[in-house]
Amino acid sequence: MQSIEGEYRQILVVLRDREVTYLTSAKGKVSRLERRTETKQTAVGTNDRHKRYLLNEGDDVPAMVDLGIFTHEGKVVAGMYNKFRQINRFLEILNDVFKDRTEKITLVDFGCGKSYLTFIIYHYLVNIRGLEAEIIGYDLKSDVVRECNALAEKYGYTSLRFVVADVTRDPLYDGHIDAVVSLHACDIATDYALHFAVTHDVPYIFSVPCCQHEVNSQIGFGGDMDILLRYGIVKERVSALLTDSVRALLIEDAGYKVDVMEFVDMSHSPKNIMLRCVYTGKTSHSGAEQVETLMRKYHFRQTLYDLLCGK
Repeated sequence: MQSIEGEYRQILVVLRDREVTYLTSAKGKVSRLERRTETKQTAVGTNDRHKRYLLNEGDDVPAMVDLGIFTHEGKVVAGMYNKFRQINRFLEILNDVFKDRTEKITLVDFGCGKSYLTFIIYHYLVNIRGLEAEIIGYDLKSDVVRECNALAEKYGYTSLRFVVADVTRDPLYDGHIDAVVSLHACDIATDYALHFAVTHDVPYIFSVPCCQHEVNSQIGFGGDMDILLRYGIVKERVSALLTDSVRALLIEDAGYKVDVMEFVDMSHSPKNIMLRCVYTGKTSHSGAEQVETLMRKYHFRQTLYDLLCGK
């Protein structure tokens, strides 16, 4: 321990399974403390490196590098592990639906943003699965769309294109669509994406809602649920969950089987509820009736209800 005397009062040595601390007293006496460790960070990092995903570290995916998820050496960037998990989780969900698919897949992505997922979906379907695919991404920001189209051209993704469009009013793709994706489309943009899917007989919908302000800005006291509306943060979360429940009921009415599921663990992202919808043709009106009762009682409107029910 001669090397630390007079240099440092405390030294912490972090090893794989333990931490060792050396302390030097005012009189120069050195003491050693040791404790076993198995931190969440170490455990997660270890598991990430051993778990086999549909998309893995080291895979040749140029989009993952340009989008800042992989380093040039193919490693996951330290701050992007959550995004890496989310991408793989979505691919697993998509693969569950299309694992036996052999014919062309057409997919529309609403509110695609920087399109982490849109590029990866294309790569997975075309380069890994070997399928023919056409993917259209819609977003309001022209600079984002321009950048994404340039990347698609750079990678040779000939059937991936991005379009500037306001999904609430602009004309959209009118051909056959196999799936609609809406990940974090803001507030009522999610409702327009769901409405588009339902009214265009799209067999599969994958939606992770975001920024759900509509109900929260309107809802008022009206009954047994009042205790959940008294406190701002609770009201906000209840309103978001109520919005997702309303959407699920209305989509079920339109003939879909709806799974309201955890997309990723809450510790990875607070926006973690996915509506996974598969068309069955079994329509109903019971959901709309329940929604009508709730809206009257608690004094709010909901966009998907207005779009589908015309009231």
